[in-house]
Amino acid sequence: NPASAVMAGMKVVVTKATENGNIDIDDLREKAIEHKDHLAALMVTYPSTHGVFESAIREITQIIHDNGGQVYMDGANMNAQVGLTNPGNIGADVCHLNLHKTFAIPHGGGGPGVGPICVAKQLVPFLPGNPVIKTGGEKAIGAISSAPWGSSLVCLISYGYIKMLGSGGLQKATEYAILNANYIKERLSEHYKTLYSGERGRAAHELILDCRPFKDNGIEVTDIAKRLIDYGFHAPTVSFPVAGTVMIEPTESESKAELDRFCDALISIRKEIEEASENEPNNVLKNAPHTIKMLTASEWNLPYSREKAAFPLDYIADNKFWPTVRRVDEAFGDRNLMCTCPPIEEYMEA
Repeated sequence: NPASAVMAGMKVVVTKATENGNIDIDDLREKAIEHKDHLAALMVTYPSTHGVFESAIREITQIIHDNGGQVYMDGANMNAQVGLTNPGNIGADVCHLNLHKTFAIPHGGGGPGVGPICVAKQLVPFLPGNPVIKTGGEKAIGAISSAPWGSSLVCLISYGYIKMLGSGGLQKATEYAILNANYIKERLSEHYKTLYSGERGRAAHELILDCRPFKDNGIEVTDIAKRLIDYGFHAPTVSFPVAGTVMIEPTESESKAELDRFCDALISIRKEIEEASENEPNNVLKNAPHTIKMLTASEWNLPYSREKAAFPLDYIADNKFWPTVRRVDEAFGDRNLMCTCPPIEEYMEA
């Protein structure tokens, strides 16, 4: 984690990326040689968060090893690796495996969080110990958690998932995750630009839609996210890893019918974007989501119909999700923190 490295007094060097989102090999080699006397590790996500497989990943890890460093692989995207490759094959020295997404643990809502840490042989002596139960290597660092093997109840879920699928099923899950992402990419190709693609024009298990050009119509990526609620979808990740974009990660679990429903919604929204104007912000996207209170009120003063607001596509009438709240202040509260504690004077009086 770059932030943790900075807090620990380490220097973080960021490498350049190519147009397709991969690491710039020449820039990496130059920086690795420049810092070889103090090179600790390279952190790399594979496939990248840009939704692209690093085709030169083995060359990348070799450059780091040749200059005295280790390679830490972020295991966030293991659901595009299982059965096809693994951190050891690509030359990683240490990797955490996210059990959420890849191994059936719920993602979001604050937890539960658990992730095994895998290391190469040379790092085994330094694995963390525990004051109660003998764990770790000969030169073990102190305990890093109260439970020596993490949350056993959570791990049981992943164990059951792996046993029921078997090696063949796990590989198919990976293949479907990649297939689903590329299916969405192709269906939306005439309506949205995918920000990054591999050398063969494909994505990995996720893709990034560039929504920045829609600013010309007065539409921000947040407007698209809020409008998706009217279509019955919680928006995917917005503005990460690139501001003004949508990152879509369908995983292996969605059916073709559901993928088509989602694509139909985004295509319909794209048409609504074309109808929007920077000079007239009172449109169906800026006002989204349309709550049940708005839609059932006796008065309707918006310049489009209730039907367009609530039922832009036919399938929505079969299972309508009725939003109950509108936007409050979006990210304003995150960027303008205010203490709600009583003033210090009140504590003094008490």
